[in-house]
Amino acid sequence: MNGFIRNSLEGKVAIVTGGASGFGESTVRLFAKHGAKVLIADIQDEQGLSLCKDLASESGNDVIYVHCDITQDSDVKNAVDTAVSVFGKLDIMFNNAGIPGNLDFTILGSENENFKRVFDVNVFGSFLGAKHAARVMIPAKRGVILFTSSVASVVSGESPHSYTVSKHAVVGLMKNLCVELGQHGIRVNCISPGSMSTPLLTNAMGLEKTMVDDIVCAASVLKGVVPAAEDVAQAAMYLASDASKYVTGINLVVDGGYSTTNQTYSRVIKQTFETLA
Repeated sequence: MNGFIRNSLEGKVAIVTGGASGFGESTVRLFAKHGAKVLIADIQDEQGLSLCKDLASESGNDVIYVHCDITQDSDVKNAVDTAVSVFGKLDIMFNNAGIPGNLDFTILGSENENFKRVFDVNVFGSFLGAKHAARVMIPAKRGVILFTSSVASVVSGESPHSYTVSKHAVVGLMKNLCVELGQHGIRVNCISPGSMSTPLLTNAMGLEKTMVDDIVCAASVLKGVVPAAEDVAQAAMYLASDASKYVTGINLVVDGGYSTTNQTYSRVIKQTFETLA
């Protein structure tokens, strides 16, 4: 079962924001497959409800959908309260929802309103998710809070300023919460995916999935593997399960080793020697 024991999340209750598509959808499917009851919190109503219907044959009524704009405190509060009301508790809060914003790669070309919007969704939305999850987890003295950050939190110069800085902020939030909430038995971690052909990236780039896959694989350090949303779901599964019961405060980078080296240097060296040959 992809390295995990079947039903290793049996009895657990999880909320996945942005759970209707991309990393979130893959995580919802994997969590449900392993026995978790899941609340999908998203603004994509049609996709969220469709996913619930698709999973109903496998998990009964254990996957539900709630419309949730993560920048609205009342929406996030309602998602958490609904999970507790329907399923009785909350064990896992995966703050996954996020946006790339405009592809503004220069400081002078960056739009102020876009910068604010990216922070509102990626940072403030994550803050609200963690805050309301902590509200019910602290009395229970247990729980797992996860965030989706990005390889942009460890690699500079490849993503727009708004997106990069927001993802650094998410890691900072995770680390601070790890210290505070660890006193209450709550683990807090980040997952930082590298480039993968999710709807978020393909739409931002305006390219087909196969084209994005080709670009990602050409730039990859680890050859022979096409990265997919399921790889992030597997990381979330590990961090949410008891397999990581003593793991907290980490930023788990899922990028096939991309962030370990500057490949531009290697390419320039090779091209130089090929020219001289």
